[in-house]
Amino acid sequence: MRRRDFALGLGALALTSCATRRMAQDKDPLVFAYFTTGLTGEADGLKLAVSDDGFAFRPLAGGRSLLVPQVGEKKLLRDPFLFHDGRTYHLLWTTAWKGVTIGHATSADLVHWSAQRAIPVMADVPGARNCWAPEAIRDPRTGRYDIFWSSTVTGRFTETAGTSESAYNHRLWYSSTTDFETFAPAQPLYDPGFSVIDGSFTRGPAGDLWLVVKDETVDPPRKWLQVAKADSPTGPFGPLSPPFSPAWVEGPMTARIGDALLCYYDIYKEGRWGAAMTRDMMRWTDVSARLAMPTGARHGSLLRIPRALVDAIG
Repeated sequence: MRRRDFALGLGALALTSCATRRMAQDKDPLVFAYFTTGLTGEADGLKLAVSDDGFAFRPLAGGRSLLVPQVGEKKLLRDPFLFHDGRTYHLLWTTAWKGVTIGHATSADLVHWSAQRAIPVMADVPGARNCWAPEAIRDPRTGRYDIFWSSTVTGRFTETAGTSESAYNHRLWYSSTTDFETFAPAQPLYDPGFSVIDGSFTRGPAGDLWLVVKDETVDPPRKWLQVAKADSPTGPFGPLSPPFSPAWVEGPMTARIGDALLCYYDIYKEGRWGAAMTRDMMRWTDVSARLAMPTGARHGSLLRIPRALVDAIG
């Protein structure tokens, strides 16, 4: 199997079941990495907000961008995914509506960033149209890191062709690496039998692994969120749950709040955010009325960060 050199620095999201570490993290502030839209919003770059209770978020750094995108087909920054590898912070993002790259940069303090890279994850897949909403996870069974995203590939999964806008027909794809120098060729990660985007892994309240996805079907309209239990980051995956969000949402991101899991989502047609809470991954309660999110915030990610670092950002 041929491998491709992308020259990417070390890092990915490591999911852990260590109760002591989780309790310590729960005391740290919750940081929300996001982007905004508007005349120049997608090119403005990374913005951060913080919350002590998981419901009310206030912008950091006066709401200014902390990383302005400089790479990729359109030099945009959408769908930022922030994670920590035990030594440094990493950011992945969508660089363009159409293209074969995702963005990557690293930082020690979330203010000063490394040189940015456009990683050509779908360059070797003929017919690839896009790379949306990249995220990362470490597979504890193998030690490999998996970066995954949503792509439409012309001529693939033809049974659902035409069910999304603009002739898109997405599936989740991924590439794995052991050293972040060489990457395995991209391959499909998850095919639920419909056009799917915005995959995100989470640990449920019981500590088991779940995949959150958005059904991107527009005819008939769905655009809602569902979860599937995962034996590992590359599956196998269990059956999908019934939808737990309204229709026409996107960008799921999750956080542990006390003994519950919250899944936040961008209600993009209405310009607001929603959230649902669960303690068993089966029964969900709408807690959207409790949210206070930054004005204009769009699809992003959540990470607990030491308070001293948040205070230094300001």
